[in-house]
Amino acid sequence: MTTPVHSDVVVVGAGISGLVAARRIAEAGYRVRVVEARDRVGGRTLNADLGDGQVAEVGGQFTGPGQDAIQRVAAELGVTTYATHDTGTHLLDLGGRIRPWSVSEPWIGPAASLSFLAAQRRLNRMAATVPPHEPWRAPRAREWDAETLGGWMRRHVPVPRARVLLAMAVRAVWAFEPEDVSLLHVLACVNAGDGLQRLMRTRDGAQQDRFTGGSQRISELLADGLPEPPLLRHPVRRVVQDGTGVTVHTGPGTLLRADRVVVAVPPQLAARIAFEPRMPPGREQLLARSPQGTALKYLAVYDEPFWRAAGFSGQVASDRAPVASAFDNTPPAGRPGVLLGFAVGGPARRLLELPPPVRQERVLASFARWFGERARTPRQVIVGSWSEEEWTRGCYAGYLTPGAWTAHGHLLREPHGRVHWAGSETATRWIGFMDGAVTAGERAAAEVLTATAARPAPVGARDGRSG
Repeated sequence: MTTPVHSDVVVVGAGISGLVAARRIAEAGYRVRVVEARDRVGGRTLNADLGDGQVAEVGGQFTGPGQDAIQRVAAELGVTTYATHDTGTHLLDLGGRIRPWSVSEPWIGPAASLSFLAAQRRLNRMAATVPPHEPWRAPRAREWDAETLGGWMRRHVPVPRARVLLAMAVRAVWAFEPEDVSLLHVLACVNAGDGLQRLMRTRDGAQQDRFTGGSQRISELLADGLPEPPLLRHPVRRVVQDGTGVTVHTGPGTLLRADRVVVAVPPQLAARIAFEPRMPPGREQLLARSPQGTALKYLAVYDEPFWRAAGFSGQVASDRAPVASAFDNTPPAGRPGVLLGFAVGGPARRLLELPPPVRQERVLASFARWFGERARTPRQVIVGSWSEEEWTRGCYAGYLTPGAWTAHGHLLREPHGRVHWAGSETATRWIGFMDGAVTAGERAAAEVLTATAARPAPVGARDGRSG
């Protein structure tokens, strides 16, 4: 029989949320062990090596005003930020026409512009009534949770071009379609993210800054600071509770024994873990109704950011598949030049049905349409296909379908006995963002520390034995 490895707390998942939780628990003097299915730390953040010490981010990368938690943790680790390239002409590719564009002044014709801005204001007003920590308690929660955002748009955004632009924004911000998601869920996310304008913008918005050295560096430094390194390539299969603690069963056959467990993985992955005793039926339903967004991220690498000399910022918003939005992802040194293209939502689903070489050809055709034929021949293409990644199953984050918040939302953060929940989907600020991952990890750590302080530590947890 395998001898369990003893700790005070086991954290499942070595993304930002799990590692922040582990760091806070370790700082309080408890022995904590992190287990991770992947062969690396970082979760939905991942750096790609561009050579000469330069990196580009294949996963989550942006931060901005109001995202104080992730920036605080980065500062604790000595990771600085720099501005996303925002100089030059932004482009809007809408209805077959390419034109200059400003998110701050979204001019698409008088009627469409007014309709779009009116929808923004109305959604912001509605969102202000939805408490992000308890969306089900909003005054109109049942009404808003009973319909999709798409249904609301058809009734309240009368100008077709304005609806198209709003759908483009929804895909870019959350990687799902308006028809996929509960209106209440979107309103909670809007409130948690300081309004639609901030979620959509680069300057003074959620895409304003990037982390020097790439966002995965935050997880790497968090892991390096733990007393015991994470156990990689250890997918968790079962979590068994009894009267004295919890046993975590991993794929290689390792057993981990602890007083408490923090599960910090996306909802679809949490649903694949066997819990004994079983989770409450309502929480199982909640996970079943929490699909992931669909996103592919293409990084086209060139010798230099040639589009800058032509006066372009590299930023594009488009209604033409497959690329919905683009950014200049060049590292701060200025070379190599990197164009970032997001395929998200429905267009990403359709792209995934094609062979990878065809996908790449179509993405580069989008870049060439905007920036000229030189964009068609990068020296390297790096792809983040998160829906095809076994231990992610989608990006950017999980979201709730209609009816889930009001039926089961109260169970989202409710501990299951000795099992606590983290991950950016459980956040109450910047839901689905790296910032939300930090606050969710800190909240779960606080729950564990409160519960652990109220009872004696398990035998062997802090007497030097690690199994």
